Amino acid sequence: MPTATPVTLKGNGVVLEPLLWSHHASLASIGLDPELWQWTPSAVRTPEEMAGYVRSALQEQAEGRSLPFVTVEAASGQVVGCTRYMNIDLANRRLEIGSTWVAPRWQRTAINTEAKLLMLRHAFETLGCLRVELKTDSLNQKSREAILRLGAIQEGIFRNHMVTASGRIRHTVWFSIIDSEWPGVLARLEQKLASRQ
Repeated sequence: MPTATPVTLKGNGVVLEPLLWSHHASLASIGLDPELWQWTPSAVRTPEEMAGYVRSALQEQAEGRSLPFVTVEAASGQVVGCTRYMNIDLANRRLEIGSTWVAPRWQRTAINTEAKLLMLRHAFETLGCLRVELKTDSLNQKSREAILRLGAIQEGIFRNHMVTASGRIRHTVWFSIIDSEWPGVLARLEQKLASRQ
C-alpha cells in the first residue's frame, strides 16, 4: 500500500484540500453550529475549541494516523466543512473515513456525495485499500441511512464504545466497504451525482 500522504482530491463540484492551520478561521466561521456536533464524541462550540480540533487533526497527521481535509466548494472556493482518513493501518491496507461535517448551508447538496466518491476512489484505486470503514453514533439515524445509501455494509454495533462530551455513553455502529464491492459503490455514487445535475 502506498504511503498515505497529504493530497488534493478534485471533483466537479468539490475539492478536498489538505487541512492546514491557516484554515482555522474559515472553519470557525462556518462550523460552530451545535447541530453539527450533536453526535460527535467532543463538541466544538467556540473558535478556541475549533483551534483544538484543528491542532488535534494535524497532530494525528504528524503521527501517521490521520489525513485530514477541508471540504471546499469548487465554484466559490469557500471552505464548507471537514473530513479525514483516520485510523490508517497501512500494514493491513485499511482506513476509516470519518470526522466528516458539512456546514448547514451546504447540506443536502451534492458536496458530501462527491467528497465520499473522491475519498473512496483514492483509497481503493490509489492507496490499494482492501477495506474502508465508516462509523456513526447508533442514535444518528440520518447518518446511518446515508452510509447505507453509499452501499456500505453494516457489520455491528460496539456497545458502550465512547463517552461523549455530554457524558452520554455512545454505542457506535460500524460499516465497511471492501475492495470487491467498490465497483458497485462507484456506479451508485456516479448515478446519484448524475441525477443531481
